[in-house]
Amino acid sequence: MFFERHENGGETAVLVHIDFPEGANREDVNEFRELVVSAGADPVELVTTRRDVPDAKTFIGKGKVEEIAGVLRMYGAELVIFNHSLSPSQERNLERALQCRVLDRTGLILDIFAQRARTHEGKLQVELAQLQYQSTRLVRGWTHLERQKGGIGLRGPGETQLETDRRLLRERVKNIHARLEKVHAQRDQVRRARRRSSVPTVAIVGYTNAGKSTLFNTVTAAEVYAADQLFATLDPTLRRYDVENVGEVVLADTVGFIRHLPHKLVEAFQATLQEAAEADLLMHVIDCAAAERDGNIEQVELVLSEIEADDVPQLRVYNKIDLLEHAEARIERNDEGMPVAVWISAQKQLGLDLLNQAIGELLATEMFSDEIRLMPAEAKLRSILFELGAIEQEEYADNGDMLLTVHLQLQDFRRALARAGIDESRFIEQEKEAWQ
Repeated sequence: MFFERHENGGETAVLVHIDFPEGANREDVNEFRELVVSAGADPVELVTTRRDVPDAKTFIGKGKVEEIAGVLRMYGAELVIFNHSLSPSQERNLERALQCRVLDRTGLILDIFAQRARTHEGKLQVELAQLQYQSTRLVRGWTHLERQKGGIGLRGPGETQLETDRRLLRERVKNIHARLEKVHAQRDQVRRARRRSSVPTVAIVGYTNAGKSTLFNTVTAAEVYAADQLFATLDPTLRRYDVENVGEVVLADTVGFIRHLPHKLVEAFQATLQEAAEADLLMHVIDCAAAERDGNIEQVELVLSEIEADDVPQLRVYNKIDLLEHAEARIERNDEGMPVAVWISAQKQLGLDLLNQAIGELLATEMFSDEIRLMPAEAKLRSILFELGAIEQEEYADNGDMLLTVHLQLQDFRRALARAGIDESRFIEQEKEAWQ
C-alpha cells in the first residue's frame, strides 16, 4: 500500500549523494547543496556512500535505506532528495520504504524552474517538462489512481482514475504544444525582423551562476533578476547594447546550463535556446574562480552541441577575476590576432571596455567600412545609406561625384546595392581604383 502524499511537500530535507567512480552517474555534491537551497528547501543532513553501480531496486541498497529512515525520524524531515536521476520504480520503492516524499535531481531542477519562470512562454515550457516527467510517475504515490469510479451513476465498466489522469495529462500536453507553437511562430517573426534589419545578436550563455545576468545588467543597465544562486534567470531577456566600431547589437541573456541538464528540459526550452543557436556571436561566461571550472565549460559545450549552436563563433568571458589573486583584466588572442577570451569582473566592472573591444573586433569582420565614390545618377544608393544611418562623412568632387565614408554591416551594404541596382563587385569583390 502506497503512502498518502502530503498536500504540501515538507521543506526540511535529507540529502543523499552517492560517490560513483568517474562516469555518467558522477555528480558534484557542492552544486547539489546549492540546488537544494535554490529550491527553498532546508537541508538538515547529507547522507553519502560509495558504490560502483546503482542498486536496481532502491538505487542505494537496503542498508542505506534503513540509515536514511533513522535520519528522517531524528530530524522529523518530510523530504528526501537524491543527487541523481531515479527511475519511477526506484522512487516508488524508496517512498514505500521511507514513508515520505522522494525527489530526484531532475525533479529538483524542474521545481526550481517552476519557481523562476516569469513569462507566459517560460511557464508553458516548464509545465510541459513537468508533465512529461510526471507521465511515467502517475502511480507512485497516489492509491486512489488505481480505483475505478464508484457511486450512484458511476458504477459499472469505465476507466480507472489512473486512466482518466493519463488521458487528461495527454490532452494537457497536446494543448501546451499547440500554445507553444504560436509563441514559437511569434518569436520566429521577431528573429526574421532582426535579420532583415541586420542588427547583430550576441547571446550570453554559460553555466548557471557564472554571472551572466550581472554582466547583462552592467552593460545594458537592465534590471534582470541576478542573485548568487543557481537558475536565478530562466526567461530570456533582450536588450540593445552599443559596441565600438559596430553600433547597436541585440544582447540576449539566456537560461544557465548545468551538468546532466534533463533532456526533456532542453526539448521544452528549444525556442528559448534558439536565441543562442541563431546568434551571430556567443559570449560564453565562465566563473573563473569555480573549482569545477573545466568541467562546467565541458557541460556548456555539450548543451551547445545538442541545440546545434556549437558552430556559432564564440568568445569566452572569464568572469569574477576579483575572486582570484593577481588576476588582471585582459584579452587573449589566437595566432591570427583575433580575440578568443576576455578576463573581467562584471560585479566590480573590471575589463568591460576590453570586452566591448573584443566583441567589436569579432563582429566587425562582417562589417563594410570604407570610402566610396558615387556618380550623381547613383543618388538612390546615397539615400538608402542615409536611411540606414551608415554615412559617417560626405564630400563632393569637382565633377559632382559623391565621396561617402560608409560604415555598416556587410550584408546591409549588399542589400542596399541590390535595392539601388548597382553591381556589388564594384565595391566588394574587385580591387577599387584609387581616386584621383
